Amino acid sequence: MTPETLAAASLIILFAFVIRGITGFGSGLIAVPLLAHFLPLQFVVPFMLVLDVSAAGALLGGQGRSRVNWGEIKPLLPFGVSGVLLGVGLLMNTPKTPLLLGLGAFVLIFGVRNLFDIHGEKPISRWWAIPAGLTGGTVGALFGTGGPPYIVYLSHRLHDKAELRSTFSGLFMIEGGLRVATFLASGLLLQEHMAIALLMALPVMALGLYVGHHIHLGISRQHMMRMVGLLLVGSGISLIWKSLG
Repeated sequence: MTPETLAAASLIILFAFVIRGITGFGSGLIAVPLLAHFLPLQFVVPFMLVLDVSAAGALLGGQGRSRVNWGEIKPLLPFGVSGVLLGVGLLMNTPKTPLLLGLGAFVLIFGVRNLFDIHGEKPISRWWAIPAGLTGGTVGALFGTGGPPYIVYLSHRLHDKAELRSTFSGLFMIEGGLRVATFLASGLLLQEHMAIALLMALPVMALGLYVGHHIHLGISRQHMMRMVGLLLVGSGISLIWKSLG
């Protein structure tokens, strides 16, 4: 990588993890498509997965672990794992365009709801864990962007911003850890220069999380949910654009 490319990659990673530090998710949504402009996607996806799992672990440090709502994670996990298995099968046998278009529309609708705060205060039914888990696991296996369905569900169940961030991080630690094991078994994490790239990126990730965490402490839940809404709207538009393009 040239010095200019290295600087651009560092800024992308820094910005992505500032957002992750504020909201608890979104780093992959931001960094993967941007880094893929000048790095192979087969390198970018496992690279960002390791950083995201590391970030989830960092956000669970200190008081973060005590704020994880394991009761909300438990109903999501079996359907998330089932979704991953389903996604692997769909990857080989189903056109991706309708899946991307449907997911993009779904995420966009809920992003607008968050952005304009037009959902009620009453938590949604826990039965929504079934489609959220299945969709999150399936899309994570297909495209590496399974976060939006999970955050849509959790943001409509949890009203404390710190609890929401920690619970999503706890969920990602488990699901992401399984995907890391898969990438290790497949050899994707053993690519040339992967270890050096991760060692260079970890301090940038840590700085982004530090800045994002301090912003998180200073904003209200309403402002954080609007930021989540913006991320979901951007993600939905991006998925629709990708499906049509």
